[in-house]
Amino acid sequence: MKRKDEFCVHVCLQRRGQRPLTMPSWGLPPSRMAPLGLLLGLLMASCFTFCLGHQNVGFALTNPEKSVTEESEKKDTKVEEELQPEILEVFHPTHEWQVLQPGQAVPAGCHVRMNLQTGAREAKLQDEDTPQSNLKVSRKSKRLDINTNTYTSQDLKSALARFKEGTQMGSSKEDKARQAEVKQLFRPIEELKKDFAELNVVIETDMQIMVRLINKFNSSSSTLEEKVAALFDLEYYVHQMDNAQDLLSFGGLQVVINGLNSTEPLVKEYAAFVLGAAFSSNPKVQVEAIEGGTLQKLLVILATEQPLTTKKKVLFALCSLLRHFPYAQQQFLKLGGLQVLRGLVQEKGSDMLAVRVVTLLYDLVTEKMFAEEEAELTPDTFPEKLQQYRQVHLLPSLQEQGWCEITAHLLALPEHDAREKVLQTLGALLPTCRDRYKQDPELGRTLASLQAEYQALATLELQEGEDDGYFRELLGAISSLLVELR
Repeated sequence: MKRKDEFCVHVCLQRRGQRPLTMPSWGLPPSRMAPLGLLLGLLMASCFTFCLGHQNVGFALTNPEKSVTEESEKKDTKVEEELQPEILEVFHPTHEWQVLQPGQAVPAGCHVRMNLQTGAREAKLQDEDTPQSNLKVSRKSKRLDINTNTYTSQDLKSALARFKEGTQMGSSKEDKARQAEVKQLFRPIEELKKDFAELNVVIETDMQIMVRLINKFNSSSSTLEEKVAALFDLEYYVHQMDNAQDLLSFGGLQVVINGLNSTEPLVKEYAAFVLGAAFSSNPKVQVEAIEGGTLQKLLVILATEQPLTTKKKVLFALCSLLRHFPYAQQQFLKLGGLQVLRGLVQEKGSDMLAVRVVTLLYDLVTEKMFAEEEAELTPDTFPEKLQQYRQVHLLPSLQEQGWCEITAHLLALPEHDAREKVLQTLGALLPTCRDRYKQDPELGRTLASLQAEYQALATLELQEGEDDGYFRELLGAISSLLVELR
């Protein structure tokens, strides 16, 4: 084994350019040297490979570590080149084949191929005039062979049209049967148009409708029922502020005001019904009504013998005319309106009217009080309106006309809602009527009786879990009034 290692070393040294070695014969005859030479040749080749691969790595044919490192460096260099901003530019295609550079962005719709001769990628615009090359039909397989790179929108439309033709042929009979069923269920549009034309339907505006209703009411040929029906329909429209002012613009308001002079109670009732709706929160119409003598007409109806239903509607119109209109309130006092209301309250069987009158007085008193308080906070905002309210001497007139006693006696009404409104009015009149209340022993007894009654009702509310019930509020109002009168 030592001789073989030495021989290997000698061969390696000879390959490095040192002194050549001589083949030792080891004392063998020539006849046995030929086989031995062949064996030695094989050993020399093996030793040469072993020496180059193990004894001196630098002389090896391949170095795995070095080759892997070089390949990774080449890939990183290629990626860096592709990511360089100067290389990442848009490719501008034409109808001729152009070579694509690494990293170039290809616009959508281009035809891209690999040139097998040069190994480079090439691109160009699609040829839209040759759809046969884009869509091929295989007769054997009966399927579409679509090249997505060169498929145009026109080809897609053609294929879709062929697909629809195939499906429509199968379902045409079913569609016809379905259409026949639908025609039996519905009428043709031509027949419907004829029917609408025969109806002669005319669309009217609110203004046109009000004019028609006023003409119907004012016509001498209209019956009582037609006039009442016209007023009833008119009331629906004049609730709107604009419609009420339109009624004023063409003279319809004065026609309705003149209806208060009718000898028919129903005409008076529904005329007052329309006026009450038109006056509500509409100062322009309120002014026109005062100038047209509406206040006098309303007071005359209330002061004379009329049906209860008529007086209800007239009182409604009077309340709408007086609220938030200090000039009308001033004229009401001058015309003796408080005396008219007093007579109305004192009539037998007029408890409902009495409650409405008390509610009106409470609204007028609190309205003036709030207006004066608002004027103190903003004296320069409504100076003229404040001056008008100051000319309405309502509280002194109520005291003079005996409304302190009238209001106190109304506490004997049996309804809880009526008692509530009377208690509110008593509280509003307390600064003016305090002395009169203290001198009225009947009022004290009535308040004490009501306190005991509502105490029991409030206790039942508490047991039912209502901490702030209706009867508890009434009990609080009675207790506060008793404290003020002690």
